[in-house]
Amino acid sequence: MALPELTFSLQFALRHDPELAARQRAALPRAKAMRWLREALAAGSDLPGEITVRVVDEEEGRALNRDYRSKDYATNVLTFDYSQEPVVAADLVLCAPVIEREAEEQGRTLQAHYAHMLVHGALHAQGYDHETGEADAQEMEGLETEVMERLGFANPYA
Repeated sequence: MALPELTFSLQFALRHDPELAARQRAALPRAKAMRWLREALAAGSDLPGEITVRVVDEEEGRALNRDYRSKDYATNVLTFDYSQEPVVAADLVLCAPVIEREAEEQGRTLQAHYAHMLVHGALHAQGYDHETGEADAQEMEGLETEVMERLGFANPYA
């Protein structure tokens, strides 16, 4: 199966915490992140993508969540989707401290949790939503599980 084309940018905005930045870079190598996103595109719409991933600290994550979703806390992934056709265009913002905490709490590797958050965010960018109803949540979680297993990771909802 040929995977969709992807124009991809990966940014680490963690210059104030070099140790945090080093852990994130090790867990989120560019080539793997691209593969994870391409698999999510293939599962969702099979359209090409233009996706920027920005890994941020808790302060930036909280500010973006507050300003764009009126929720005053940092969340794991924010998806800013700009188009779904003919190209999936989006920015995904990943909050490194939140993702690290969640990975530890869930007993998963940091890399596995990053893979899940990228797949999750890419499906949101394609119009999938888990907050609009139980059927939509089941559809999205099913796709996430399918992609994660295809990538060699465990079911994130098990």
